[in-house]
Amino acid sequence: MNSHVSPSVDAVRSRTRAPRVIWVAASVLLIAASSFAADSSDTGGVAGYFSNWFERSDRAKEEQPKWVTPVVTVTPRLEQEIRYDQIWQTSPLGKTVTSYGGGKGLELIPFDPVELIIGIPAWQTVNHPSGQNGWADENLLLKLRLASANKDNGDFIITAFLGFTIPSGSAHVSSGHVVTTPTIAAGKGWGDFDVQTTLGVSIPDYGAASWGNGTPILWNTALQYHIAKYVWPEFEFNYSYWPDGLREGRSQLYVTPGFVFGRVQLGSRFGLTVGAGYQMAVTSKPNNDHAFILTARLPF
Repeated sequence: MNSHVSPSVDAVRSRTRAPRVIWVAASVLLIAASSFAADSSDTGGVAGYFSNWFERSDRAKEEQPKWVTPVVTVTPRLEQEIRYDQIWQTSPLGKTVTSYGGGKGLELIPFDPVELIIGIPAWQTVNHPSGQNGWADENLLLKLRLASANKDNGDFIITAFLGFTIPSGSAHVSSGHVVTTPTIAAGKGWGDFDVQTTLGVSIPDYGAASWGNGTPILWNTALQYHIAKYVWPEFEFNYSYWPDGLREGRSQLYVTPGFVFGRVQLGSRFGLTVGAGYQMAVTSKPNNDHAFILTARLPF
């Protein structure tokens, strides 16, 4: 009798997940290192690169629209800020998940026209069952601005995103998969009104069959209007469609009325922007029934 026992699928995946995580991290570091080398060679080495940081990032922001980042939709604009979100999310069965941080964190413009977002894993608490609190996964996002014009020259922007979610969270919170999310984003302004939209797909490692969530197609659109100096009321649509996985053929749509207030200047460099939104499901059998979102940013 052959005593050899073939390793389980989960065991194989656990051994191969680490190299995939390393590949994601190495890709991000390689892009960052390449951009650093290109910029430092033009600005007098390492010291010149950092001493010209704000001049470079300010120049990048001047080449694009002046809108604010919506509550939910990721803006196609390049932004530089520290961000914290607080989310209270309720399922149709009454389960409430509270997210401290919302996976937001540090947003930087290391060179023109690229932004790097380094998420801080959110701490999540659950009202029931007990013992389900824990850290969510790490996420990273690279933005490459493809075309843009400020308000005086057309007020539009087109940007490509590449997002990564790394399974670093607590066992009962983590997805257990490296998820890559390529996205195209765009925006257009007409006077005080603007539209910002993103369209992407989440692709797990090992393919859709390995993860019940499949490869959902994600579409977000925010409609904003600028009132006076600081007030930006908005209405957002957050749509998901599952072409495969356990939810194959299903879709869900949320609408999120809200507002953003800012940017209020705090000294010569930092500002303050705050906002809130109430997200409501308008399709049947949603993952979550509703959510209340607070957001605070310190742009610089």
